[in-house]
Formats: sequence, structure tokens, C-alpha cells
Amino acid sequence: MASPKLGFREIAAAIREDIVNGRYPTGSLLPPEPELAERYGASRSLVNRAMTLLSAEGAVRPQQGRGTVVTWLPPMVHSAARYSREARERNGARGAFDGEVKALGLEPRHEISVERAQPPVEIAEALGLATGEVNCLVRRRRLFAGEIPVRMNASWFPLDIAENTVLTEPAPVIRGGVKSALAELGYPQTVARERITPSRLPTEEEAHLLKISPERTVTEIFHVGETAEGRVVEVTTTLAPAQYLVIEHVFPLA
Repeated sequence: MASPKLGFREIAAAIREDIVNGRYPTGSLLPPEPELAERYGASRSLVNRAMTLLSAEGAVRPQQGRGTVVTWLPPMVHSAARYSREARERNGARGAFDGEVKALGLEPRHEISVERAQPPVEIAEALGLATGEVNCLVRRRRLFAGEIPVRMNASWFPLDIAENTVLTEPAPVIRGGVKSALAELGYPQTVARERITPSRLPTEEEAHLLKISPERTVTEIFHVGETAEGRVVEVTTTLAPAQYLVIEHVFPLA
């Protein structure tokens, strides 16, 4: 009896399973479509539809002149535990993100720019600063797992704290990330609060920088950190493709 022909969803499921199981590692190229069509006994049009499905969910990304790159990553857990000093500095990590990516067997990479800037109104108000003034230092980071951009951060600090410190260095030189740097400067944070927008469409620029289609949703995190004295010393905004994050919170019940 002849084997039943696979539809594009079954082909996508088979390729997805091979990706998750490591047959096609993250960052590698999938075989070309003719080879996949032969492997699954299907037409190229069906394989192409399967590729479109996998691309839409973020498992692969067509790259002109190169082929189809595997971009699947297991979701990283976003929780209070990631902000502990141990997690931020484990094995010399430069912040929680570094430790999370290394745990996946991938190499973290940072693109960092630093400038003195006028913060948006919402950030100025969170920091307790005047609006309409250049009174902040902002560290903007595009963060990669291997060659895959998976996160964009912008960390804002009052200029009177950050000026002439390691925070002005446009390089990933801070062991433990910006929280460790602020603690060394005498501003250890004891309380943080976050507002999480779990799913929205990216802007054109955001989609370009994260190398995703404009139809892919992103998660946005607005993080505010303050000292025991109640001074807000950091506001960090984070943007990531939604499939790369799982939000986990532990809280007491009365």
C-alpha cells in the first residue's frame, strides 16, 4: 500500500521536529527546497508553503543569496529570578541575557550605542526628571543569540549618576550588566516593577532590526528599578519577538 502523501502542514511539522531535535541546529541552513521535496515525496509548491508556515511562526527565515536560516530558539523564561546577582554574573556573564543564551549553547553578542539624550515623557516621569531636557544617558543594545537578533533594549539612567562611569562605554564590558554597575556606583536596586505588553505588532524599524516580518508579534517590557531609598535609577525597555519569551511570575497569596 502506497504511503499517504503529506500536506504542507505535515511537512512543516516534520521539519519543525527535526529543528527542535537538533538535526537542523539554530543558525544553520535548511536543505534547499528541491532536496526537501524529494525527501518528503512532495511537490516544491507544497514545500514552499511549509516554509512559509515555518517562517510565519519564527522557526526559519529566508535570507536572500544564502538560503533558509534556522531561527528557532526555545523560549527564554522571563522571571524575577533572572535579575538575581548570581544569574547576572554566572560564569562571567555580562547580565542575565548572556547567561540565558550561553545556557542554550549559543554565543551571546551585543551591538551597543550610548548617548546623552532627552528621555521620552514616560521615562522622564518614571525617573523623576524634568521633561524636555537632555538629562539622561541611554544605552541601546541589540542582543543576539549566535547570529540571530532576539532582543532590543534601551536602558535610561539619570545623567548625574551615569556620567563619566562604565555605563558610558559603548561595549559589553559590564560583568553582571547595568544593575551590577549601578550597585558598584553606590546605587544598588532593591525593588523593581514591570509593565508587560505580551503581544503587539512591531514598527517597521523594529521589524527590520529584529529581522522579522511585520506580521510577527513582539513582547514589550517596561522595567523600572529603584533603590532602598526610593530613588528610581534605571528604566529599561525591552522588545523581543513574542515566541522567544515566556513570562513567569511568583507572588504571595493572602
